[in-house]
Amino acid sequence: MSTRILGIDPGSRRTGIGLITVSRGQLKHLHHGFVQTSDENFPLRLKDIFDGVSAAIAEFRPDEAAVETVFLSKNPQSALKLGQARGAAICACVNAGLPVSEYAPRHIKNSVVGSGGADKSQVQYMVGILLTLQGQLQSDAADALAVAITHAHMREAAGRLGLPAKLFR
Repeated sequence: MSTRILGIDPGSRRTGIGLITVSRGQLKHLHHGFVQTSDENFPLRLKDIFDGVSAAIAEFRPDEAAVETVFLSKNPQSALKLGQARGAAICACVNAGLPVSEYAPRHIKNSVVGSGGADKSQVQYMVGILLTLQGQLQSDAADALAVAITHAHMREAAGRLGLPAKLFR
């Protein structure tokens, strides 16, 4: 049985989305892209994120969602906005009845590249290799696919250990 996973890389201007299926450890790319917010005021950008993630959920019908956690920023205002963007994306998932898992950026990089200190180009490259994609991926979409891949790896590890996957949500 395959599981559809929605990965989300939140951002207040652009939120990456990536969808994969995983079946017996085999990953397959379904879709990737991003939700571009308008240049309107910040509350309307949050609405754009909620609506965009909701539309992706309605179109692709994922079984589970995974979201990147907020990293510490030098600019507190940026960190707050990012947290609010995450909240809008998570609310869209929860509103659709999806279980949501959260992963730290270093965990995602380690899961996909093998190093928690990997840069964006390394993540983009490895996502392309793991999902056999051609061409350069846009960074927000690649990051979202990396979140989905990380969740797939965690689900697989839980299964091998005989643990319920819900422990990683």
